[in-house]
Amino acid sequence: MEYRTYPEFSTHYPLILTTFMKRPVEIYPNEIGVVYRNHVSGEYHRFTWIEWYKRTCRLANALNSLGVKPGKPDEPGERVATMALNTHRHLELYYAVPCSGAVLHPINVRLALDHIVHTINHAEDKVIFFDDLLLPMVESIYDRIKNTVKKFVYMSDKPGLPVTKIENLYEYELLLKQESEKFEWSYLSEDNYATLCYTTGTTGLPKGVMFTHRALYLQSLHLIARTSFVNDPTYIHLGENIVPMVITPLFHIHAWGAPFFYVFMGVKLVLPGTFTVEGFCELVQTEKVTTVAVVPTILALLLEYKDLDKYDLSSLISVSVGGGALPLGLKTKVENRIPGFTASSGYGMTETAPVTIMAFVKKYMTDWSKEKLDEVRVKTGMSVPGIEVEVIDENGKPIPHDNKTIGQIVIRGPWVMEKYYKNPEKTSNVWYDEWFHTGDLAKVDEEDFIIIADRMSDIIRSGSEMVPSILLENLAALADFILEATVVGVPDEVWGEKALAIIKLLPGSDKKEEDLIEFLRIEGVEKGKITKWMLPKLVAIVDEIPKTSVGKYNKREIKKNLAEYLAKAKDMKQG
Repeated sequence: MEYRTYPEFSTHYPLILTTFMKRPVEIYPNEIGVVYRNHVSGEYHRFTWIEWYKRTCRLANALNSLGVKPGKPDEPGERVATMALNTHRHLELYYAVPCSGAVLHPINVRLALDHIVHTINHAEDKVIFFDDLLLPMVESIYDRIKNTVKKFVYMSDKPGLPVTKIENLYEYELLLKQESEKFEWSYLSEDNYATLCYTTGTTGLPKGVMFTHRALYLQSLHLIARTSFVNDPTYIHLGENIVPMVITPLFHIHAWGAPFFYVFMGVKLVLPGTFTVEGFCELVQTEKVTTVAVVPTILALLLEYKDLDKYDLSSLISVSVGGGALPLGLKTKVENRIPGFTASSGYGMTETAPVTIMAFVKKYMTDWSKEKLDEVRVKTGMSVPGIEVEVIDENGKPIPHDNKTIGQIVIRGPWVMEKYYKNPEKTSNVWYDEWFHTGDLAKVDEEDFIIIADRMSDIIRSGSEMVPSILLENLAALADFILEATVVGVPDEVWGEKALAIIKLLPGSDKKEEDLIEFLRIEGVEKGKITKWMLPKLVAIVDEIPKTSVGKYNKREIKKNLAEYLAKAKDMKQG
């Protein structure tokens, strides 16, 4: 007699996001799993895991009713776009779309309108789900996307549809109400595409990157596993009792993985709509938030907030910082202002889903002083488990670990993108010699920690030397009178380029441009961190430093309006 085996349910059991979605429903069905605060009205919405799951099932049925077709390996399902903030509805879409076989395309609504239109038409989105607050934006681009997008779905806390020129418009809550709360989830291939994310287009048109269920599944498991390797003496392991607030936009590279690993962990997930300082403080106090991931800009906004001390933020113990280098000065200032939590750095990019490198305290460092450990925590860090990272020279060889030599970060692993969507030429520019080339420059120190030096496009080339702008920015942030600082290269007839420092002072500070140079001379030159010729030749004090859609300093925008900043800049007359 011949016996049948079932490899599809054993050795070949698919690694799919459906597994993540089902776990909290099985173990904590009646516990509050999702909390959403409308940042405009202040109204709270709370859902148990079973309530959230049933809504997600209704949504999956609604996608079928809308005619959204699933895909298979190497043949993406139809793209379903979102123009939405961090709400429970967006989280429902994060599972209903990919787990039903389609591809989720979270649109970065902070991009330029031309770039948003490009991503929609390039992705060939068939349906767009959008928040009520973004109705004017959708209307403004409607005529440019209506030949691509067949249906639109309006999402709001208030019932009814708006008066609008948008045709084929559906109401989200009504769609769900009309569908069954039961859905038979297919056992998709783990190689089915789950999401499509676009780069921010800082060097041209945004490029699309698709990720499979397998890639997102493995990244999430490795990030969860990494919590077992933490040696930081300040780390408090709360396990399932952590309360994360997802501040990173869900439209920005999967909110750094949060909707996947936090749902799988079954912890209470707090969604703020979008970030406001007041909303942040209220949610931390009300929901006893323990964990957040932010860009450095958020920390600067907290420092500026005059009512910060009115809130009880004592539950907050862990802050992960990405999207830009974490200056030691900024870290120190915000930890002094909000005692009890520790901020540490990380690194990733759209093409890596995104997390690849995180700050790490090695076990023999646990008895080091806080000051020494803080210097470790602001280093970019080491590769997360499951991924390979190297820093190589122009010949493709690993650079020496001397904290001096600068090379390019290259990466490979199960959640690094395979290719740019419909763009083989751009793919060939980054994938060669068996590595994905990031275009980011870094050093490696004697402890084997990677330290971001700069983007290749941002490095300042002065004479025959390269000046890392991030190094100067991090040093400037140490000054107790500086809130934010960025450095760009500007044309110079003699040296090719010279450094222009653009700074925003802490509220109430009366410091001048010379004070920055004097600080950099003492903290940088005299302590051997920089040479005298690296000191900025120009300094501009401004009210605001332009940011990208993800909170990084927008150096492209600064250079585009360079005359404006040069007019404000003071010549430091460095010899």
